Amino acid sequence: MTGLHTPTNWCKSSYSGQDTNCVEIGRVRDGAAVRDTKDRSTGYFTITGQQWVTFLNAVKTNRFD
Repeated sequence: MTGLHTPTNWCKSSYSGQDTNCVEIGRVRDGAAVRDTKDRSTGYFTITGQQWVTFLNAVKTNRFD
């Protein structure tokens, strides 16, 4: 993917430490990109800013427990 969906500034949670069994989040123009750290070559998916906010709110309110 290129252009608007080219992720930059990839990062993972500081709680992950040196572990490679987690996900990374990157910035795209209108949202976020997500990829698996175990195999970065498989690519990533992108979501809009609103989808990212909705996901974060669901995590913070324990909707996935």
